Amino acid sequence: MNTELHSITLEQAKGEYAVSRLDASASIPAWADGDGFVSISRSAHELSIVCLAARVPGHTVSERAWTCWRFVGPFAFGATGIVLSVVRPLSLGGLGVFVVSTHDGDHLLLKTCDVPAAVQLLNDAGHVLIGCANRTSAGAPAPAA
Repeated sequence: MNTELHSITLEQAKGEYAVSRLDASASIPAWADGDGFVSISRSAHELSIVCLAARVPGHTVSERAWTCWRFVGPFAFGATGIVLSVVRPLSLGGLGVFVVSTHDGDHLLLKTCDVPAAVQLLNDAGHVLIGCANRTSAGAPAPAA
């Protein structure tokens, strides 16, 4: 069994995200689609929507204040250990995550308040972060202004 962890490049998406829950029988609302990362999943129990928080109506059941990171690929469709390589150091550091996989890639959502700790954990694990506030493209602290 191959237990080698990968060094992954993660690019932070702009904006704050929300994870919303609607009734399983609800129609997909127009506000769900638009700029930024969007994920819509339906099960027998719920309709789950991830999108920019600014689009979600205030009365909607939502967990807000999430930051979204895109795994920069490409990765082979059947590649193993990609998500594990990123989630493992975060889990060992006590941080919760929300991961969404698409056909061509993966997206990691972290509570925005956990981002500083996550950045440190991911850098320590050898990952490269792009677009993170107060970080350079290589993940090192930005020089003081």
